[in-house]
Amino acid sequence: MIAIEDTVLILLAAGRGSRFGDIGSKLAEPFLGRAVGLHVAVALEDMPFRRRIAVVGQTALDYGAHGFDLVANDDPDQGMARSVRLGVEQARLMDAAAVLIALADMPRITAAHVWRLFDAADSHDAVVASSDGRAPKPPALFGRRQFDFLLTLEGDAGARDLVRRGRHVVTTPAELIDVDTPEELAALRASVGAVHEIMHHQNVSDRSKPTVLSGESRNPG
Repeated sequence: MIAIEDTVLILLAAGRGSRFGDIGSKLAEPFLGRAVGLHVAVALEDMPFRRRIAVVGQTALDYGAHGFDLVANDDPDQGMARSVRLGVEQARLMDAAAVLIALADMPRITAAHVWRLFDAADSHDAVVASSDGRAPKPPALFGRRQFDFLLTLEGDAGARDLVRRGRHVVTTPAELIDVDTPEELAALRASVGAVHEIMHHQNVSDRSKPTVLSGESRNPG
């Protein structure tokens, strides 16, 4: 069994976010009164992790205020694997027995689900991922005997094959939603009745559009 007190939480918040515009704007978008990128940090803040690491890029969110050590990913174009490597390197220096890797753009993750991941981890070889009943997803827990492998990852595929072979803890698809596009964020807001945030987003979008004058307005008289 892996103890959470010996585990380092690694929060990945440095991705390119190209489908949204940029990762900084995505994570800073409001959702239920809090920035999208802070929901996971707050949801897990009472869990007694050994340490917390946020691998960050462009985002201006203050993860330090939530107890995270910050690690800068200055080249997110190398894919998610670079962020994983940076986080695992630091976790190893902290003498971690395991790492829990979570994504900052998954704002519905709960502590209850993460505790279940630990319940399913039976050794330091453990690989335990979340699942919506169809495919494995983050968050995922890796015992320290997987660190060497994690440090060899390249690109965005990451630990996909390793995770497929591990244990999977099923939760509702709604909990594992990740926000990749403005449309997905709008749908998520609608699903929880955050109407005021939808209206604010629409108003901001409308104000950013250029005013197009009609032919009559351009040629008065």
